[in-house]
Amino acid sequence: MGKQAEYISSIEIKALWKGGRHIVWKLRPDVNILSGINGVGKSTIINHSVKGLHLIDSGELHAGEVDKNVSITLFPEDATSMKFDVIRSFDRPLLHSDLLEKLSDSRVKTELDWQIYKLQKRYLDYQVNIGNRIIELLTSGNPEDALLAAEVSKPKKLFQDLIDQLFCDTKKTIDRKNNEIQFHQNGEILTPYQLSSGEKQLLVIMLTVLVENGEHYALLMDEPEISLHIEWQQQLIGLIRKLNPHAQIILSTHSPALIMDGWMDLVTEVNEITN
Repeated sequence: MGKQAEYISSIEIKALWKGGRHIVWKLRPDVNILSGINGVGKSTIINHSVKGLHLIDSGELHAGEVDKNVSITLFPEDATSMKFDVIRSFDRPLLHSDLLEKLSDSRVKTELDWQIYKLQKRYLDYQVNIGNRIIELLTSGNPEDALLAAEVSKPKKLFQDLIDQLFCDTKKTIDRKNNEIQFHQNGEILTPYQLSSGEKQLLVIMLTVLVENGEHYALLMDEPEISLHIEWQQQLIGLIRKLNPHAQIILSTHSPALIMDGWMDLVTEVNEITN
């Protein structure tokens, strides 16, 4: 698999638009926010970046090399791969006929539902991994490992606490005894597919961050504020950083609310990285 990168240090895109304009975006290891008016190319830059990461992941492109007009540089420079997640915020009907035929769960009807469906398995794998790690530490015979075992379970509890706080206005609480994501509301059990679009979107983001288990990785999002209440927009970046300080956030937005909570200095305008 090669050496894993800690973060993406730069993204270059050759001839993104007709006329030969290029993009050179130097990235921070923590938070990177791309802004600009509609139609200026924010989503195109994010999509090209995702394609470049997929090429590196498949071995078709080496970090720092140019292919398909994209070059991605990693840190450290001798890293050969980068873990990443992509979150799509549009809750459109799921139209892929082949995919719909393979799905046994009729509750999966939209793109956000499909993301939740995939995350449920990742969440189960995550719980198995941390469970095995806790057992390993508790049976090691080293008294100090018992303290480490308590630390291993903290991110999951933090995730559950944060979701409860975010959903408290509608009296939804996450089911802490079930291995799958479910909610309690007024004495009833709700599946995540029964949530509103905004709640699904926030759950997808937070669950994606959790299952990366505190590791270094890049989280790419195109206009994640869509469907989110303005208070959730303001909290979003801080919540992600709280749940995993090692996540490198790369997102596009034109929402002032998203950057109001101390992130104004981390905004890059598209025209600032275009030449």
